[in-house]
Formats: sequence, structure tokens, C-alpha cells
Amino acid sequence: MHHDERADRPGSHGEHQIQRELGTVSRADRFYDEQVLDRLNQRMKEFVARQEMFFLATSDSHGECDSTFRAGPPGFLRVLDDATLAYPEYRGNGVMASLGNIRENPHIGMLMIDFSQDRIGLHVNGRAHLVTDDTMRRRIPDIPVDPVPGRRPQMWVEVEVEEAYIHCSKHIPRLVGAPLRQNTGGTDRSPADGEQAWGTDDPKRKGGDYFGAAAQERGLAPR
Repeated sequence: MHHDERADRPGSHGEHQIQRELGTVSRADRFYDEQVLDRLNQRMKEFVARQEMFFLATSDSHGECDSTFRAGPPGFLRVLDDATLAYPEYRGNGVMASLGNIRENPHIGMLMIDFSQDRIGLHVNGRAHLVTDDTMRRRIPDIPVDPVPGRRPQMWVEVEVEEAYIHCSKHIPRLVGAPLRQNTGGTDRSPADGEQAWGTDDPKRKGGDYFGAAAQERGLAPR
């Protein structure tokens, strides 16, 4: 392994190599010095508290990656303190890819983006571990029981913050939110009407075989 004379800087050996190759060392150092924190400051905590979704990256013990997103009402992503976040795992497709990766490899990356108001993003990288819903509620008794069955946590993920930094606005598109009718479990309408069917098992409401994959031959090998 080559010696990295910038090993005291944030980031990986690989990114330091590319910075040297492309002549961006001074720009990168300025970003590290001015924007990268090892905790959440007050403005970051306020930003997190109003998010309704975030993107999540995990990998297993072999480095095989999965990316996904998580969504919920504002406040579903909870700030426990300036170094700790927690989010609920709602009922999904039963594969448990992200949770399985975290069990093997605790390193995760999170990205929250405000598309509509400030057009800015926040990266949070850290170490995650799995917590049962009962355990989380004993620790934080004021967590409400959601009236929507599909938004009742099966498990929680607690994240120890290691890095927190801005995602600049220059390439973030402006998106305008539409009002949603929340499904309380009584009916499943068309996805086109804007309703979210939390936790549904209805194939049509889940997207069905949208990409036509069900009839295709498979050549997947185990990881």
C-alpha cells in the first residue's frame, strides 16, 4: 500500500490520490477545513428534523453495495443528540438488504436533500447498529404510535455520526411537492392519485412487475 501523506485529512486514500491527479488538493482541503464536521451542529439538526426522506448507502462484509431511500413524515428521522441519529425501518418487501448489510458492516452513508425550499443537501456518514422497537421506546418514551399501520417500526437503526457535511446546491433540481392523501389501510387507490399506501401488500400499489422482470431468465450468483 502506498503511503498517504494526507492521511490526517478526512476522506479516503483513493480520494486523496484523485485530488492530486486532478489538481484539486487545495479545493479539497478548503472543503475539509470549512465544511466537514464530526457531529451535527444546530442548523444541521434542524435540517434533519424536517426531512421526509433520505437516501441510504450500505455494503456487506465483501463491499457489495446497495442503495435505497427511506421516507416518512417530518421527524421520522430522529436526532437523539449532536452525534446520534435514529430512523425506523417500516414494513417493506421482506428482503432486508440494508439491515442485513448493516449487521455485517456497520458503515453507512446517508444523504438528505431539500429539493423545494433551500435546494441544499446534507451528507451524514457513520456507524450503524440495529435496535428493537421496544428498546427504542424504553429509551425515548415520547415516540408516538403512528396511526398508519404501515408506518409502525419493525426495527430501528441508530447511527453514530462520524462525518457531516454539505451537498452544494448547484446541481440540485428544484422540485415542487404535491399534497398527499395518506392511506390509513382502508383502501388502495392508483399510484397516480398521489396517495401513499404505507406497508401495503397490494401488487398494483407496490408497482407490480413494472420493469417486466418476472419472466426474465436469471443469472445471479450468490454474493
